[in-house]
Amino acid sequence: MVNQEKTLDVGFTHADFAALLDRYDYHFNPGDIVAGTVFSIEPKGALIDIGAKTAAYIPIQEMSINRIESPEEVLQPNETREFFILADENEEGQLTLSIRRIEYMRAWERVRQLQAEDATVRSQVFATNRGGALVRIEGLRGFIPGSHISTRVNKEELVGEELPLKFLEVDEERNRLVLSHRRALVERKMNKLEVGEVVVGTVRGIKPYGAFIDIGGVSGLLHISEISHDHIDTPHSVFNVNDQVKVMIIDLDAERGRISLSTKQLEPEPGDMVKNPQLVYEKAEEMAERYRQQLLQQQQQAAGETPEEGMEDIPEATEDDSPAPILQEA
Repeated sequence: MVNQEKTLDVGFTHADFAALLDRYDYHFNPGDIVAGTVFSIEPKGALIDIGAKTAAYIPIQEMSINRIESPEEVLQPNETREFFILADENEEGQLTLSIRRIEYMRAWERVRQLQAEDATVRSQVFATNRGGALVRIEGLRGFIPGSHISTRVNKEELVGEELPLKFLEVDEERNRLVLSHRRALVERKMNKLEVGEVVVGTVRGIKPYGAFIDIGGVSGLLHISEISHDHIDTPHSVFNVNDQVKVMIIDLDAERGRISLSTKQLEPEPGDMVKNPQLVYEKAEEMAERYRQQLLQQQQQAAGETPEEGMEDIPEATEDDSPAPILQEA
């Protein structure tokens, strides 16, 4: 007996097919990052196939973290790349996409990494305002406060200039990216300077608390307490703007971008900076050597060495030698 094959009527309607599609449809939510393929470029945007029922749309202003004039600067037909779902479906069931948001997130991640590495970056000033200058780092807008711009030219003349910069603040939540030109210059200069070194500088500014000395393009502070062992009422009694001076470096703070200076530690006798500054300048290298030797002794004692260890190269004092000045905090 031959079995005959029977055709079964499963009753699979169009409605059933649509329901099945809904069941296996991907659900897209704002904040998701998805792969999509460009299949239509329009004057002010592009249609992207991300596997949804309706093509998603990306407006031109969401195509790049930088300003662009046409979609073709970023997208090409049939190109596949990542997109950020910016907004849920509109009345037509269309999702809105963004590339700018992905670039924005990755840019903040990159600048946080650069800040953690204490990296120096370079960027061109594209505008200035009352408070300082504006630059772009990894596509993000950064601000350089006027107090952290170390240059003798007017701020307006900086537009178009490329500056070395260090990070002061990286705060994505507050959208704050603050940088310092001064700190970058000071750090570069610090790499060539040493504590105990005598340098020649020019008085650029005088405040009640001290004098600012230009040493090779960066500014160091000669605090009033480090001018002389004698009491001084005001730095104006010792210095004038544009005076050429010899100073000794007593501290290099790379993290804060500060150089601390002293003439007090160069005085052969207490008060010489007030009574006879020329003598201080003449004896500066000699007094600085004594200062360095004393600093070395302090470091060795702190490390637990006996006074004799490592002291073979330090000359013995003679009757003509005056006592070495004691290092004091500013």
